Amino acid sequence: MGWLSRGRAAAMAGRWAGATAVAALALGAAAVSAQEWPARPITLIVPFPPGGTTDIFARTIAEHMRPALGQSIVVENKPGAAGNLGVAAATRAHPDGYTIVLGSVGTQSVNQFLYGNIGFNPATDLVPLGMIASTPNVMAVAANSPWRNLEDVMKAVKKDPGKFSYASPGIGSSVHLTGAYFESMAGLQMLHVPFKGSSAAIPAVIGGQVDILMDNLPSSMGALKAGDRLRGIAVTSAERSPAAPDLPTMAEAGLPGFEVTAWSGLYAPRGTPAPVVDKLIAAMKLALKSPDLQKSLAQGGATPGNMFGPDLAAFEVKERDKWGKLIRDSGIKAD
Repeated sequence: MGWLSRGRAAAMAGRWAGATAVAALALGAAAVSAQEWPARPITLIVPFPPGGTTDIFARTIAEHMRPALGQSIVVENKPGAAGNLGVAAATRAHPDGYTIVLGSVGTQSVNQFLYGNIGFNPATDLVPLGMIASTPNVMAVAANSPWRNLEDVMKAVKKDPGKFSYASPGIGSSVHLTGAYFESMAGLQMLHVPFKGSSAAIPAVIGGQVDILMDNLPSSMGALKAGDRLRGIAVTSAERSPAAPDLPTMAEAGLPGFEVTAWSGLYAPRGTPAPVVDKLIAAMKLALKSPDLQKSLAQGGATPGNMFGPDLAAFEVKERDKWGKLIRDSGIKAD
């Protein structure tokens, strides 16, 4: 029995040694893989149609990250379900760093409160890399409106609750929520009139069918700059926008603490190796310092992002708390 026990012990030791060697080889291969990454082009899923502001921002950051990574980033548009379709597809991708995805304030902080099942958990299924840019929304009225500032708007709306209306480019959009947030903070009651995009909402306000426009600033810049179509009242960001420096912020104009931005960022699927995540973040940081990229974003009315990794994750928590409460309290539901 002693000889048999010693034989078994030797065999078991051999198996453990073999298993340890295999594990070591696997870990070594993973380390080498992370060191060599990227060895081929990276796919960036954009969950919105091509040609929009968010898509343009994605293509801009992708181009400027290429030199640092030594590989191209190929944009793949997968629109549908308010962005949920494309982001959900990204969470199912192999977490090897060769698939990343663009997330927005909608997909990361709003949609889960509007839809029954968005197909992913934004808090746990994705690794935040960094914010690409943030864009203010804007409140505007027709150029011939008697309202010239935020005080005029609030005074009129408070006098006749429910009489006045505001247009947005769709139910559940960041712009719609900006209007609802304005009502909540100012203690006002207005009628929300959703349109299929800014191109339909802007003419309705200019023509007097709707009293107030809530819109993404880039979408309204043409009509605002024309001067004879729209009159800007205020932007919703914490600071004035370089694209419209004469417009006060909502806080400056009479609503302290009011801050809303439409923002977008890059994310990797959960389980992406930490060294790969670090390389992606480093490439983003370098890209966002590029004067050419900053100029491109500024032309679109946007401010370059300055939050990466854990900082972006913490910001998202605050955004979910804000929008989740507003949606529950207001009873807003998606179509």
